[in-house]
Amino acid sequence: MNSNTEKNESGEFSEFQVNLNLLRDIDFFSGLPLDALKVFAYLCTQEVFMPGQYLFHQNDDDGSAYYVISGTTTLCYAEETGEAEVRDYREETFFGSLSILTNMHRLFSLKAKTEVRCMVISRQKFQKAIGQFPGLMPRIIKTIANRITRWEKQFILDHAGNWPDCRDHIGISLI
Repeated sequence: MNSNTEKNESGEFSEFQVNLNLLRDIDFFSGLPLDALKVFAYLCTQEVFMPGQYLFHQNDDDGSAYYVISGTTTLCYAEETGEAEVRDYREETFFGSLSILTNMHRLFSLKAKTEVRCMVISRQKFQKAIGQFPGLMPRIIKTIANRITRWEKQFILDHAGNWPDCRDHIGISLI
């Protein structure tokens, strides 16, 4: 039996195997070699957040990335008048790729709307693993650049009829 099909005594896949399979499907990690993915899978943990519990808070530098395995989260933005709910995210959403690369404060808060199970990796663990595979950084940077470009292309398509309102807000791919 290979590591891709190993199950525990109760017939379920181990947390390591679940993490490995999830990492293969996350754009940020999917192009990385199997040896590196195995290290990341080992370093990831799974955490459960109850409704109303925050995964991270606006202005915090929690240094973690989250992949929503199950449940629904709500992205929130604190304003002077209170907290505004921006939008919901469901399963198969990955947050925090920039947070595991460098120190950065969150622009939003993310809270569990329902019970949420996430796969989590900290900046410290991510950077420790990258130290074992220094050749990965160019691939990761390319993945992030491609993601930014795809996002901006989609933004342009979504707002094509509203150029006067949004033209001052495009150009992120120029950074």
